[in-house]
Amino acid sequence: MSDYDSIIYEAKMSDIVFTNDYVSDVKKIFETSRHYVKNHVNYAMIFAYWLTGKRIVIQEQNGGNRAEYGKEIIKNLSCELTEEFGKGFSAQSLYNFRMFYQKFSDPQKFSTAWRILTWSHYKAAMRVTQENARTWYCNESAAQNWDVRTLERNIATQYYERLLSSQIKGPVKNEMEQKTKVFQDNKLNFLKNPYVLEFLSLPANKSYIESDFEQAVIDSLQKFLLEMGKGFAFVERQKLVRTESEDFYIDLVFYNFVLKCFVLVDLKMGQLTHKDVGQMDFYVRLFDDLYKTQENNPTIGILLCSETDRTVAKYSVLNDSKQIFASKYLTLLPTEQELADEIERQKEIFNETHSEK
Repeated sequence: MSDYDSIIYEAKMSDIVFTNDYVSDVKKIFETSRHYVKNHVNYAMIFAYWLTGKRIVIQEQNGGNRAEYGKEIIKNLSCELTEEFGKGFSAQSLYNFRMFYQKFSDPQKFSTAWRILTWSHYKAAMRVTQENARTWYCNESAAQNWDVRTLERNIATQYYERLLSSQIKGPVKNEMEQKTKVFQDNKLNFLKNPYVLEFLSLPANKSYIESDFEQAVIDSLQKFLLEMGKGFAFVERQKLVRTESEDFYIDLVFYNFVLKCFVLVDLKMGQLTHKDVGQMDFYVRLFDDLYKTQENNPTIGILLCSETDRTVAKYSVLNDSKQIFASKYLTLLPTEQELADEIERQKEIFNETHSEK
């Protein structure tokens, strides 16, 4: 923290007026401090991404904006940054940084009125093609303190366009406020944001929002598959999979050396839905696209659903798998009954342990 920043910080903290309620006073101290940290970390990250995008554009222009040259620049830069700083610098992320600079080429905007917006805000706004609408959404997000979900919903429902076409704007605004009322931004969410964690080189995982029971089941399944002794090797837990607009976490990722493929395991608390099946199919296809080599077989997805009275397991594998691979798949993977029995066993252990407490 520079001397100037220290002065600003101390001035903000000195503005806190002590009352007769010392507990509220102490809470105010930490709330003010965290808000200051949030703004500074957020701005440092946003400006770094914008500046990186600008540098990529300059480098691409040196090559005459040739498409292949641009791809090679981003690919090489992604490898260098990942080796130096870890996660957060995939080719897709670098493409987003470049788009960020192209969509918001005036740095004065996000260094003043838009300074409170997060990277997730900007990623959502970048999908708005019309510049006037994009600027309006950013201005309103900053002025009205919209959280990201509010912004995303308003973009998806064309809130800007509906306001423009409405002679009486009050009902449109009231409806929006009512529909987004449930989107209350937690004061600490910025520290749990995977982008912030990656920027600060902190480990990103989802454990802080998982229930004890979900953790226990995943622990049990991880051990169960490794103890099967049929070629399973553990790869990663809470694997972050990132698209242009959303982050997903896969509960468990294994590689099976006999099947020569990745095996993804995802647990759903509650009833299995068609959306869950579609999401697993998305995971499988994405893993094949990003990680499968010519020597590997198609990725397999195991989707588990733990309900109060029953357990469901669904398998997902690409249709073009070879017959020899399919036959091995049947003998080397656990059956649905084995998976169901393991989850039920963990349920009993968990219930007994917590009833004793």
